[in-house]
Amino acid sequence: MKEFWNQRYGEAAYAYGKAPNAFLREQLKGIRPGKALFPAEGEGRNAVFAASMGWEIRAFDYSEAGRLKAEALAIEKGVKINYEICEIEQFPFPEAAFDMIGLFFAHLPPPTRQWLHRQAVRSLKPGGQAILEAFSKQQLGLPSGGPKREDLLFSIPELEEDFAGLDIHLLEETKTILSEGPYHTGPARVIRLLGVRR
Repeated sequence: MKEFWNQRYGEAAYAYGKAPNAFLREQLKGIRPGKALFPAEGEGRNAVFAASMGWEIRAFDYSEAGRLKAEALAIEKGVKINYEICEIEQFPFPEAAFDMIGLFFAHLPPPTRQWLHRQAVRSLKPGGQAILEAFSKQQLGLPSGGPKREDLLFSIPELEEDFAGLDIHLLEETKTILSEGPYHTGPARVIRLLGVRR
C-alpha cells in the first residue's frame, strides 16, 4: 500500500486538492486553536489549513511523497507543520496531548482502524475534540472515491464503539457532493463525527 500512495501522491496534481475538507473548515470556526494531530495526513491540506488558523500541528503518514507535497503546501501558505514519516502502529500517541485530532478518509483494516481511533481518544486532552469524516459503507458503487471493500468503509455502530470514550456531539451519515481534487469528486455517502473527551 505504501507504494500505491507514494505513486498517487507523486503525481504533479494534489490528489485530493489543496483546500481543506469542508467539514473540518466548518468545525474549526468555533474552536480556540491549540495543539492538533492529523494521522494519515497524506498531502497535508487539512493540517496546513489548521496551521493557517493558528493551530500547532503534528501530522504523520507513511508516504514520503505525501510529506513532500505537504511541506511544499505549507511553504506556499506561509505556515509551519511538524510532519513525520511513520506507520500507523508506530506512532507513539502521547496521552492527553492534543486539543484536536482530525481524521479524514483514513480507511484501514478493522483492527487497525479500531486501534487508531482508540489511541486518538487517549491522546486527546479532557475537553479535546475529535473531528472525523470518512466514506460510509453506502459509498460502494459511487464513483467519487474510496475503498472498494466494505470492511474498509465505516458505519455508525462501528464508530460508536471505537469512540466510546468521547461525548458524541455529532455522528451522522449523510449525502454530500465532494470537490476535493481528481480522486474525490461527485456524489458521496460519508459519515461525520464530532466528539469531545470527557
